[in-house]
Amino acid sequence: MTFRQSTSGASGPVVQPPTYPLGARHQRRGVLAPVLGLVGLGICGLLVVGVLLSDIGTGGVVVGTLGALLPVGPVVAAFLWMDRWEPEPPRMLLVAFLWGACFAALAALLINTGAELAVRPALGESSAILGAVVVAPFVEETMKGLFLLGLFWFRRREFDGVLDGIVYAGLVAAGFAFTENILYLGATFAEGAQTGQSGAVLVVLLLRGVFSPFAHPLFTAMIGIGLGLAANARGPVVRVAAPVGGYLLAVVLHALWNGSASLADGQALVLVYLLVMVPIFGFVLLVVYYQRRREQRVIAAELPGFAHAGWIVPSEIGLLQSLAGRRGWRRAVRRRSGPAAAKAVGQYQGAVTELAFLRHKIARGSVGPYGRQWHDDLVREVVDARARAVGMPGALSAAWSPRMPPPGWAPPVPRSGPGAEPGRYPRPPGYGRAPTPWLPSQHPGPPPVPPPRQPPPQY
Repeated sequence: MTFRQSTSGASGPVVQPPTYPLGARHQRRGVLAPVLGLVGLGICGLLVVGVLLSDIGTGGVVVGTLGALLPVGPVVAAFLWMDRWEPEPPRMLLVAFLWGACFAALAALLINTGAELAVRPALGESSAILGAVVVAPFVEETMKGLFLLGLFWFRRREFDGVLDGIVYAGLVAAGFAFTENILYLGATFAEGAQTGQSGAVLVVLLLRGVFSPFAHPLFTAMIGIGLGLAANARGPVVRVAAPVGGYLLAVVLHALWNGSASLADGQALVLVYLLVMVPIFGFVLLVVYYQRRREQRVIAAELPGFAHAGWIVPSEIGLLQSLAGRRGWRRAVRRRSGPAAAKAVGQYQGAVTELAFLRHKIARGSVGPYGRQWHDDLVREVVDARARAVGMPGALSAAWSPRMPPPGWAPPVPRSGPGAEPGRYPRPPGYGRAPTPWLPSQHPGPPPVPPPRQPPPQY
């Protein structure tokens, strides 16, 4: 994406470990950093608007924005639909979209245009092709990938795996494509207003908004898949090779797409679209399908242990182990007890999901030194979330058929089990020595609620 060119020493105090992000519901983050981040993105957005106004005019911005709004809604909805087992915090998804639409778009505009102008004296008109095929793929995928890398590095606990990587990559790329569509649609409208060919806008809208709305999300999804594989990897080789490989694949696909549209008057575009992009799109759909089934299997495998430990109750396993069961439970609660009760049940379901995913990562040995502390935080959240749901009239009984409480509708009275310390959950054998599976079946008897957070044990 470029500007439209004219044809002319001492030990300190003990540091508390970071708490596990409980669905963005009870996080107490500092205010300054988020505010500064939003202000920065807002400034980038204003600069993008100013650049577009100076390049394509007010009419071009209006027409481009209206046209760009048509594909962005279905694209964003598709990625939100993928993220149903453990919905990411809406605030993070919004920041991802704004990063792509504001910062990444502005940086790409400036760098791509600057690079093209720098080589124009030597290459002439060929500089535009060089910029589209060589410069733009590296620059744009780097700018979009920086958000994913930052999320992976600084907010690792938000990055559970491949599906999270695809969702965040899709939102960043959707924001970037939104701004890029405004530029291309607006530029086409401005040129058509001068030549009297207004139908070109419809052609561009069909090409970008109907036939290839997932182009940018498809490229950046390769980076998200690479980082998702790294998030669950046990060895350092995969943790480095997967993100690098994903980034290079994103650049190659982007360059191939731009090249097919720029070279030979775009005659290769149809072949690349049918032979490369459609199969890659199908591959990503298969990855999403597999990951969603995998997440369901992980949750279904963990729920009996949760019930055995007393964190949930046996009668709720059937409602929690499928999306249909969860959706039906919330629908019944909303119909009989209102949206507040349905929200409480949804929070309870989300807490159970997060705990299941974390325990699975602990079993794989892909959790860092704070795994035990995060586990205690999430167990406490599950217990608290269920208590809030119990406090809502009909929140738990709405899904009973008949209305009489089924056997095991309430957790047993907490008591100390083998290996349990007073006021703590039982410590699994060897957990302090290495990240091994924590199986509740090894510790009969439900543990009591853990005390306030303590510094984590050393591995």
